[in-house]
Amino acid sequence: MTLLRTQLGTTLRGHRLRQRRTLRDVSGAARVSLGYLSEVERGQKEPSSELLAAIATALDVELSDLFAEVASVLRREEKLATAGILGGGRLAAVPGAGSARLTPAPPVDGSTGTGNAGGVAVRAVATVAA
Repeated sequence: MTLLRTQLGTTLRGHRLRQRRTLRDVSGAARVSLGYLSEVERGQKEPSSELLAAIATALDVELSDLFAEVASVLRREEKLATAGILGGGRLAAVPGAGSARLTPAPPVDGSTGTGNAGGVAVRAVATVAA
């Protein structure tokens, strides 16, 4: 299961990169050190509520929207884990519009895929644009 700080950092980094901004730019606007912001984005530090609000403001993202986005991803991962797809299961990436979709991949060795020592297999599935 993904840690909250890891998903929070991934989401913050996604916003920063979509805006084509540098760590230096955002850290300056948020008045946090570049190194600290980098650690937050990599999920190595948990920012205080004040620092998180400053980073969100620097990225022009409402704090409530940031939390909703993080919660959505965590909820999706929890549902996949509950369905037995994450963890010891095998996944196949299916390219699609918007976010990636995951489907169970067929076993490589012809078995049922339930005893695969926790590995993850990924296969690309071709899609046709509408």
